[in-house]
Amino acid sequence: MQLTPTERDRLLIFTAAELARARRARGLRLNVPEAIAVISDAVCEAARDGLRLAEAVARGRAALSPDDVLPGVPDLVTEIHVEAVFEDGTRLAVIADPFGGGGLGPAAPGAVLLDHRSEPGRAAVRTVAVRNTADVPVSVTSHFHFFEANPRLAFDRAAAYGMHLAVPAGSSVRFDPGATVEVGLVPIGGERVAIGFAGLVDGPLDSPRVRREAMRRAAEQGYLGAPADQDGRPGAADDERQENQP
Repeated sequence: MQLTPTERDRLLIFTAAELARARRARGLRLNVPEAIAVISDAVCEAARDGLRLAEAVARGRAALSPDDVLPGVPDLVTEIHVEAVFEDGTRLAVIADPFGGGGLGPAAPGAVLLDHRSEPGRAAVRTVAVRNTADVPVSVTSHFHFFEANPRLAFDRAAAYGMHLAVPAGSSVRFDPGATVEVGLVPIGGERVAIGFAGLVDGPLDSPRVRREAMRRAAEQGYLGAPADQDGRPGAADDERQENQP
């Protein structure tokens, strides 16, 4: 029997998970590789059963509790990434807090304690309503420039410019045909240069000229929700005058 690399990886996960489940049945608490195998297998089987991504992630998170694993495992394994084959294709499932116990508590060695009071410029999440007008499901991944998402998604493109989904890295949001979903968006960080994606920007996001050109391209190419004025924000005329000054 000829197996693809993906099929061999799936069998390896299943074998490791079966061994871990046998040890758990004997009353043993699982170590890191065993716990990851059990949770990954649960997600893959959920996908095989026809569940959607969010449902598969929920099944994986429910597979084990902190009492099922050795002390310290929840602090070491705070997120699990596993590729699973769903009915609409292969997707990356990201299981955050996989044991439901929080992980990395204040007493954990090396824990990072965050104080958001020290982040006065921390961006708030912007909520937009998105309707899928296509006949097939559309998924958008966590760090895709949302302004450039599928043309058949109808939403306020100007509001989404320079933003990405406010979801865990590596995860995605699925929009079913005809459905309207509210999603949270946060600004793209770093140097704020968008290259690739759908090719609407390919430049610095904060440049007024690049923004105007991106709006023009989106409207020209039929992206739903693209503003007709090809800019999409107040003060555009002032930006243009300032940019054209010597």
